[in-house]
Amino acid sequence: MNVPDPVAGLSRQDMEAILDVTRALAAPFDLLTMLATVTAAARQVLRAERSSVWLHDAATDELVLEVADDIRHVRVPVGTGLVGACARERTAINVPDCYADPRFDPAVDRRSGFRTRCSLTLPLVDHAGGLVGVMQVLNKHGGVFDAADEGLANALAAQCAVALARVRMTEALIEGEKLRQELELARVVQMSTLPAAMPAVAGYDVCGTFLPAAATGGDTYDLACIDQGLLIVLGDATGHGIAPALSVTQMHAMLRMAFRLGADLETAFGQVNDQLAATLPDDRFITAFVGLLDAAAHKLRYLSGGQGPILHFQAASGACLRYPPTGFPLGAMPLPARRPAASIDLAPGDLLVLLSDGVFEYFDASGEAFGEDRVEAVLREHHAATTAALSRRLLDVVRSFAAGAPQQDDVTMVLVKRLAGS
Repeated sequence: MNVPDPVAGLSRQDMEAILDVTRALAAPFDLLTMLATVTAAARQVLRAERSSVWLHDAATDELVLEVADDIRHVRVPVGTGLVGACARERTAINVPDCYADPRFDPAVDRRSGFRTRCSLTLPLVDHAGGLVGVMQVLNKHGGVFDAADEGLANALAAQCAVALARVRMTEALIEGEKLRQELELARVVQMSTLPAAMPAVAGYDVCGTFLPAAATGGDTYDLACIDQGLLIVLGDATGHGIAPALSVTQMHAMLRMAFRLGADLETAFGQVNDQLAATLPDDRFITAFVGLLDAAAHKLRYLSGGQGPILHFQAASGACLRYPPTGFPLGAMPLPARRPAASIDLAPGDLLVLLSDGVFEYFDASGEAFGEDRVEAVLREHHAATTAALSRRLLDVVRSFAAGAPQQDDVTMVLVKRLAGS
């Protein structure tokens, strides 16, 4: 059976419109402006006549039409009409002929004078599984919405849900101790972007650790099984606090979006770099490793923008190879051409070790840094352990070396190990 490709026919302008939505999440915005950006992108990439967003009012269990072309603030109970059914069932509803569907409520058509022909309705669910609203697109030009349209719409709906969740968090800050709550909520948002659990990859053991130096940090990592393979990311933005946290969260979301839309490694890396170069301040950038592991072929392809050293411990020889970055940090400058990826072959027992500067540059009271040689010593002694145990051991050794000196930088570790018997 042929499965429609959601990227087929997607123009460069369409891809940029979708990435613009992701980029906007890291910038200050009001609710209506953000939702207008999302709905405009939906109309463009889905070739729809209209799009709208309904917000869920949890107090009354109603949906409120917040962004539409001609009317606003229409309220319908959850369960009423297609948007209500979508909210109740938490699933996408694709209807080729709305007036033939008994769930369709023509009241909004009568009020607006618009004639709905076909519709695609999607629930907006935040990272905790809570309903925040419903997005709906109407009347595809020249036909009805298909499975490929549903894939693209789902990607936009996920971004819209992130935006709504962020707005609600931001509104909560105003009601309390602003600075403390802002830092705490930013930490929650940042931590929610990290993997909730380590992915299961046949023949491999993987682990990620993130310990911010403050409430929020400028580091991030990702370990996720996607269509293109095991996605491995480690990023480190310049500075500390909320601004770097937003920068790496922005990069994280843009990478996930690009890969979800079917981009290959080089294209995703290049497009995210160019988007960051256009939006980050001149003195800001992100060092980032982005790799895809083919677990069947045991081959890792990667690009590293300023993130290094990349450590490859070879179990057979006990050697620890150090690979340099493949290019400049993300966002430092637009890339005139797509850079080809580098590759590493992983033999049984081999380890890929990615560490942020917070490990290598963890200082003791005298100002001496932990350094790369001490990291390699830990790998040689404990490489047979699980990645989780090895991460804990490395952290213990770093803290013992520091002898009580405070952590001054974020500590992030990503370890990928090919099992000896695989």
